[in-house]
Amino acid sequence: MGQALATIVKPLPDSLFTLHDGSAEMRWEAMAGQGFHTPNDRFFVRNHTFTPLIDAGTWRLRLHGPGIRHPGAYSYDELRSMPSRTMDVAIECAGNGRRFYATQQHAPTPGTQWGLGAVGVARWRGVPLRYLLEQAGLRPEAVDVLPTGLDAPFEDYGHVRRPLPVEKALGDVLVAHEMNGRPLPPDHGFPVRLVVPGWVGVASIKWLGDIEVATRELATPWNTVFYREVTTQPVKSAFELPWGAVLKAGARHVLRGRSWSGRGRVVRVEVSVDGGHTWKRAELQGRPLVNAWIRWHVGWAPRRPGPVVLMARATDESGATQPLAAPRHPLGYCFGAVVQHPITVVGG
Repeated sequence: MGQALATIVKPLPDSLFTLHDGSAEMRWEAMAGQGFHTPNDRFFVRNHTFTPLIDAGTWRLRLHGPGIRHPGAYSYDELRSMPSRTMDVAIECAGNGRRFYATQQHAPTPGTQWGLGAVGVARWRGVPLRYLLEQAGLRPEAVDVLPTGLDAPFEDYGHVRRPLPVEKALGDVLVAHEMNGRPLPPDHGFPVRLVVPGWVGVASIKWLGDIEVATRELATPWNTVFYREVTTQPVKSAFELPWGAVLKAGARHVLRGRSWSGRGRVVRVEVSVDGGHTWKRAELQGRPLVNAWIRWHVGWAPRRPGPVVLMARATDESGATQPLAAPRHPLGYCFGAVVQHPITVVGG
């Protein structure tokens, strides 16, 4: 399996991304005018080390462990010939929104200081993990499934790996080989990655090469040291506007954005143009999906020049609504409060 060193392979123009060391955050204004899915060229990148370049001809996906009867390995072509499923799913870094713990709540946390751009929705196609496990003869006593990536080991912790309970693995998890109708790009897991709907992004292991099926609960640094007791993300909303955008007074504007939740469909979005004093119901666009975002818009005609704070809050089908402040997480995960988006209104 040949690999070459490249922190991130795809182009990272300033118009699409904000860079954070070895990771790239999507600029939300880059989604303005786009369709439902995040195009591959502007999908965020979160790497623990660097993007490996893997030869699909020699790549194999190994299945093993006491939880299956028939261990084996599959080639790329064998995997692509199996029954497939297509799903629209959001993948979001657990630390998405981390910088707002500091800027809004004056309680900074360590880690990459993401805004809201460490999230994207793609149309993924691949083999249901359930199919692979059943083909391998899943035993009734199986407890955990451990996928492992082929990227370089992270510090002294080894390869990125995070266990899934067998119940989740048999549910909606996909072993994906396509992203938005094309083979996975290198930065997004080529040749094959896991897609774990509803769970934080680290569970969707990129560059998948190994799946262990165990008859006991498994522990790795990615569920004990990092991301401990973190599985799903709270409700979030973002405007498709630059941070500090400038809009004209006396003109009618359409404010657009997207809202999502790791816990279910978004059913309501409200927008405030006065810093949270009053709220107006936004119009939802399209059918809400359980594992993706909903697009929305609301009209606004600002009358006076000056600074304005825009706010959007969403409610999902569980009844959870974005609060004005989020409980502080010591590692900066799961920021779900309403984000205060500053803009400036100028004379028309």
